[in-house]
Amino acid sequence: MATGRSTPVSGTDNPEGWEQAAYANVPLVTQWDDGQHTGTEPGTVPTSSASMPSVVAAMLRDLGVSDGMRVLEIGTGTGWNAGLLAHRLGSGNVVSVEIDAVMAEHARGALTRAGLTPEVVRGDGGDGWPDKAPYDRVIVTAGVRAVPPRWLEQTRPGGIILAPWGTHYSDQDALVRLTVEEDGRATGPFLRMVEFMKLRDQRLDWNRFREHVPEFPGDADMSSTTVALSDLGDRYEPVRFVTGLRVPDCAHVVNRSEAEDKAWFFDLTTRSWAAAVFRPGEPEATVYQSGPRRLWDEVEAAYRWWTARGEPGHSRFGLTVTAEGDRVWLDDPAEDVGAPQPTDLR
Repeated sequence: MATGRSTPVSGTDNPEGWEQAAYANVPLVTQWDDGQHTGTEPGTVPTSSASMPSVVAAMLRDLGVSDGMRVLEIGTGTGWNAGLLAHRLGSGNVVSVEIDAVMAEHARGALTRAGLTPEVVRGDGGDGWPDKAPYDRVIVTAGVRAVPPRWLEQTRPGGIILAPWGTHYSDQDALVRLTVEEDGRATGPFLRMVEFMKLRDQRLDWNRFREHVPEFPGDADMSSTTVALSDLGDRYEPVRFVTGLRVPDCAHVVNRSEAEDKAWFFDLTTRSWAAAVFRPGEPEATVYQSGPRRLWDEVEAAYRWWTARGEPGHSRFGLTVTAEGDRVWLDDPAEDVGAPQPTDLR
């Protein structure tokens, strides 16, 4: 699902409503809860969609295809993006991989009715599709937390991988345009913020944190901070993106109420957690930290790091991917932002 507000669409007795929704510049959720949800109301987790048309057009522009190129798409969804690529390049030059069998079948049918026959493969997008490799371009329509090495292996040197990339710190992704080099690594800049549903084996399961805080505040260490909740940034602001880079293996959520706002931080590898409680009119927030990792200290240090470097925006950062992992840099590939991202998602 691309950036924007999703619009539920239902009711075969309303063809005008369907048409208006299809042509609107909004993302449309087409599946909830991996297909387990039924009915006309939204489910719990959106798991497939038709992306926002303006986002689709911008990504195809960034992909930079030309005649004769072979393209691999990760995440078929409705088949619309694969259809646009097939119309431009010819069906024989487009392969699209979809993990959900029902969605793949629906996409094949829609494409066939449109007179297009790109190869729609039911499989794990993280594995790519080696049968038609090497590809000149790989376009990913699902958010990733680690770039699978198979994508690099299946892209020719000089080829482009365009993917939404981010951390578990928030749901946001930054679109990265990677160029694959002769030695097999890939590097390139982040272009702008987007939001997509995640690869199924890389999405965050919030249930894993249910036992982190059996009783609040329990035996947590208590301190205070002058960092405000607004300093942590909204979902598309650079500081939130940067914090996720500087504080790896951390999930973040904010619970808001009239009495107080509480920012939570959970470690993905241990039972460490932190919470910062912000109350209206109070100059300082109360901080609680528990476990071997001092998560709030890391978050505050990340904020100080960002401000000390002139509050750089998303486009000043880039990504390098090797067999050892994903490494984010600032302004120059030699300027490492922090520790390499974990490779256990691969």
